[in-house]
This record gives sequence, C-alpha cells and structure tokens, in this order.
Amino acid sequence: MSTEARGWTIRRWLSLFAVFEAVLLLAAVAGGVIALNNLTEARNSLLDVIGPQRLAATQLSTALLNQETGIRGYQLGRQPDFLAPYTAGRQAEGDAVSQLRQLGALPGTQAGDDLEAVLRAAVAWQAVAAPSVEPGAGAMTPAQIERGRTLFDGVRQSLGTQFDHLTAVRDAGRADLDAAASFLTAMLVAIGVLVVLLFAVLFLGLRRVITGPIVRLAGEVREVADADVRHPVHGSGPREIAQLGSDVEAMRLRILAEVAELERAHALLDRRTHELERSNADLEQFAYVASHDLQEPLRKVASFCQLLQRRYEGLLDERGQQYIEFAVDGAKRMQVLINDLLAFSRVGRKPAEHVVVDAGSLVDDALANLEVALSLSGGKVERGELPEVRVEPVLMTAVFQNLIGNALKFKGEAPPEVRVTAERDGDDWVFSVTDNGIGIDAEYAERVFALFQRLHTRSAYPGTGIGLALCRRIVEYHGGRIRLDTEAEGTTFRFTLPAATEDGEDA
Repeated sequence: MSTEARGWTIRRWLSLFAVFEAVLLLAAVAGGVIALNNLTEARNSLLDVIGPQRLAATQLSTALLNQETGIRGYQLGRQPDFLAPYTAGRQAEGDAVSQLRQLGALPGTQAGDDLEAVLRAAVAWQAVAAPSVEPGAGAMTPAQIERGRTLFDGVRQSLGTQFDHLTAVRDAGRADLDAAASFLTAMLVAIGVLVVLLFAVLFLGLRRVITGPIVRLAGEVREVADADVRHPVHGSGPREIAQLGSDVEAMRLRILAEVAELERAHALLDRRTHELERSNADLEQFAYVASHDLQEPLRKVASFCQLLQRRYEGLLDERGQQYIEFAVDGAKRMQVLINDLLAFSRVGRKPAEHVVVDAGSLVDDALANLEVALSLSGGKVERGELPEVRVEPVLMTAVFQNLIGNALKFKGEAPPEVRVTAERDGDDWVFSVTDNGIGIDAEYAERVFALFQRLHTRSAYPGTGIGLALCRRIVEYHGGRIRLDTEAEGTTFRFTLPAATEDGEDA
C-alpha cells in the first residue's frame, strides 16, 4: 500500500468501496432489466401477434375451404341449403382478413404480401365459381369445374405459403423467447455471482484496509500492556487508525516518563524508609536510655535533695528550703514527663492483639483507675449503652481515662458531670465524652492535640500536656479520628472507631 493510500481516511475508503459496488450493481441491474424487457417483448410478440396471426390465417383457410365445399355441394345437388357453408365462409373470410389486418398484415410486410396473394387467388377462384351459384345459373361445364379446381389449388398454395411463413415467424419468435429467457437466467446468475464477489471484495478490502491495521495496533497495544511497556507502537492504515497509533505511542511515552518518575520516587521512598527505620531505631534506643539511664540520675537528684532537706532541716533559711523543694519538684515532674513521653512513643510500636471488647467495660476500667480523682472532685460519670469494638484494650482504656480525667481536672464551680455515649454512623461508631467544665475556645481546637501544649499554668492545672496527643495517636492507630466539638456547651470530645461485624472483623 502506498504512502498516499495509507493517508486516506476511513470515510474515503468506505466511499470508494461504495461507489465501486454501486457501479457494478447498477450495471448488473441494468443488464437484468434489459434481459427482462427482451423476454417480455418476445413473449408479447409470440402471444399477442404471431399466435393470433396463425389463428386468423387458420380461420381464413377454413373459411375458403368452407366456400369451396359449399359450391361443390350446391353444384352436385343444386339444393339452396348446400350454400350455407359458402355463405358462412364468406362472412368468416371477411372477419379473418380484418383480424389479420389488425395484427399487422399490412401492405409492404411479409404477412401483408402473403395475405394479398391469398386474396388475389381467392378472388380469381370466386370470379369463376360465384356465378354458378347465382339464381337461375345453369350447371357448370366440366371445363369450368376443372378451371375452378385449378384456381382453388392456387388458393391452397397461397394459403400454404402464408402458413409456412407464419410458422417460420412463430419458430423465430420462440427462438427469441428462449434466447431472452436464457439471457435473463444468465443475468440473474451473473448478478448473484457479482453480489457474492462484491461481498468478498468488501470483506477482504475492509479487512486489509481497516480491520487489519486495527488488529495489528491492538496486538502492539496488548504487548505493551501485558509484557513490555517499552515496545514501540506504530499505527498504519487509514488516517484515523494511524492517528490513534500515534496517540497511543504518545501515551506510552508519557507512561514511561511517569514510570521513571515513579521509580525515582520509590527509590527516594526506600531511602527515606531506611532513614526512618534508622531514626526509629535511634528513638527506641533513646526510649531505652530515657527509661533507664536518665531516670536513675533523676531519682538520685530527688533522693539526695530530700536527704539534704531532712539533714539540714532547721539549719537552712526559708529560701534554702524553697530551693531544695524546687529541685525535688522539678526532678519528679521530669520523671512524669519522661514516662508520658515513653507511653506516647510506644503506641503502635509493639502492637498487641486486637480483640472484640465491650466499650462499657473499658470505661469501667478507666473509672476504676480514676477512683481517687472522682472522690476528690465529687464528680459523677454516666454512660449510655456502648457497643463492642475491636481494639487493644489497654490503649483504649487509656483514651477514656485521659478524656474523663481531663473532665474531672478542668472543672468549673459545680461538681463535674461527665457523660460517655456512642452512636452508629455508617461503618463507624462515634463516641462522645461530654462534661460541664470550663470548656475550650474554638481557636484551640487543634492545638490541644499537640505535644506539650498547655492552655493553663502548672500551678492552676497540673499535667504534662501529652494526654490529648496520646489520645489522638491511639485513636488514629485504631483507624479512627478524634476532634473537639466546639459547638457544644462545656467540653465535648468525639472520636470514631470502626464497627466490628458479626464475624469479628472491622466493617
């Protein structure tokens, strides 16, 4: 296929096929129409002209024979009744001649010349025979009878010639009819063969020009999709398919570029992952040092400061006693801070088994741990019907303990009242911990979840500022979210946990 042909559009190829097939079909149909017209003309000529001419010629021959029979009978018997065939023959002769004239036996034609010859012979015979049947005419002499016989033989000869010519015309008409029928049959066969050939040409042409390039392009695309993305794609055939191949090749190149970029990103991610693993290892080492090596010096500082306080009690002035108390308090707060930080860092580091547990029992465990704080604050905690969830019980108990403990700590003038509820939201349970405390401004809704972020002084409210950060980390570790509801009165924390299905899996 030439370069120019490959540049043709599918519409142009289809138009070419359509015009080619239309021309051939029109030619075949025209041939069929001609053959059918020839057949119709041959049949009409045979049935409407030649056949009736032969019939009229037969009627004319019969009429003349009847005339001859009537005259001969009358001459023998001299009975008027014997002239009936003659009279009827004359009438039939006129009818037959009129019919032949109407059927084309006109002067200048073969049928007309034959009819004129028959009529001349008949007139010559009638001129001799007719006077013998007139009233008062005598009997014909043998010479007249012989002359009449001779003239009528001429009539018979003319009739024979006419009939022979009509028979030849009939045979020629039959031959024309057979030829027209054979031609029509041949044209029908040719049309059938042409239709089959046109379908074959259309199938092969479309296969070569359209479906072939599409199949090749699909094969190349499949090879790229299944095996080798670096295999080039070349479109061929009509312009649309070639353009499609170019578009697919451009897309393949873009995919290669994106794959290369993705591989670079993966390499960077792997490198960062290794760095993160190393950093985590360092953090674990730090946690070990903090839990063992750092706490030991702090305990020594606190212990010796307390020993100094007891040994030199009464010897130091008030300021010296205050300094020692500051040192002891700082060491103790440092120990609490280190322990809270260790608890925060250990969330999810060594995951325990997640089990399906009643959230109400977790709240009860948290309340048991807060028994002293509840007694001192005079608070009251209520809980609604809580669902079963799949969690690490120790961690989730810590969440409830921190949220309820904050409610007891940040209380107003009235005794604290805390309510723990849960409601279903799609595939999650939404837990709410609501209190009647001092509340939190909306501008601090995110800040309260950050490490070491405090909204009050240590003298007003004790704590390290890690509790809510620990709650967020635990909730997110379990696949949920936690937030401060700034529209509710008092303080309301809401957090979600995936609902456990009947088979124990998360929804």
